[in-house]
Amino acid sequence: MSCNSRAQLCFLLLSVTALRGQSRYLDAQENEISSEGLFALLNSELKRELPEEYVYRRPLRCLDMVAAEGQFTFKADHPQLNCAVFFIGEPNDIISIEYDSININCREGDFIKVFDGWVMKGEKFPSSQDHLLPLYERYSDYCDSGEAHPVVRSSQNVAMVFFRLHQSGSSFSITFRKVFNPFPCNVISQTPEGRFSMVIPQQHRNCSYSIIYPVEIQIGELSLGHHNDLKRSIHGCAGARDFVELLGGNGVDTSKMFPMADLCYSFNGPVQLKVGCDNTVVRMVSSGKFVNRVTFQYRLLGHQELAKLKRNSVEDMCLSG
Repeated sequence: MSCNSRAQLCFLLLSVTALRGQSRYLDAQENEISSEGLFALLNSELKRELPEEYVYRRPLRCLDMVAAEGQFTFKADHPQLNCAVFFIGEPNDIISIEYDSININCREGDFIKVFDGWVMKGEKFPSSQDHLLPLYERYSDYCDSGEAHPVVRSSQNVAMVFFRLHQSGSSFSITFRKVFNPFPCNVISQTPEGRFSMVIPQQHRNCSYSIIYPVEIQIGELSLGHHNDLKRSIHGCAGARDFVELLGGNGVDTSKMFPMADLCYSFNGPVQLKVGCDNTVVRMVSSGKFVNRVTFQYRLLGHQELAKLKRNSVEDMCLSG
């Protein structure tokens, strides 16, 4: 399935199908909300410039997106059984969610859960391969530990809050803050254009930078710490423990995406690739022995470029099955 370029982010993030397949934590339901309206909301929050002493406040919707720091309140005027709020910061942010006031009935099945990442179409970002915590530890349930641990922090620039309220009048307030992260690992870009440098400082981990748009990626510099070995590029990157891969696909789980290119030797100078998928990812795998760094920039592909890619492609790897 292909999305219109500017509406694509909102559609993927906020469509109700993002919640399907998560029956263990949340069931799916229909919500009367337009993608255009929520995309406009995201844009308005990204552009919002408020005095430092001013606290931004607004009510939450059952299905919502939040990009601006502030205090957010939800009050149920009828049972709300399947709700989710997507939080996003800049690439070098992590998300902090603080419980302010909670008026729910945990014994009757109400819950508020913070997820360390995003869940979309039954897939999770970061994937289990790229996150340091096992899946069950990425869910924080207020009813289990909220009073003892009123502040929950994510590992990257995105997080989600799932909630279910059975009674009219149930409510909660939370405060969303962005905390600086000196070494971002696993990022979802807010925009289809930008520039970023990913650094893994001698850590054995994988980091992914996800752009939920079809884009052209241009890698300007890649430093993998080990000696430059041009012969390796001839035989591919089999056996390499430090490398960068470019992925494309229609979901957010990097383990289910298509490999577009592998880079396992250091270089300076532009290497570019057009990826006509709903999601484009720069993923770095690090052995922990070196300081690895990749610098890249990206831009949104136009309609004509996408049409040309489709005409020239023997097999469209991004077609949904």
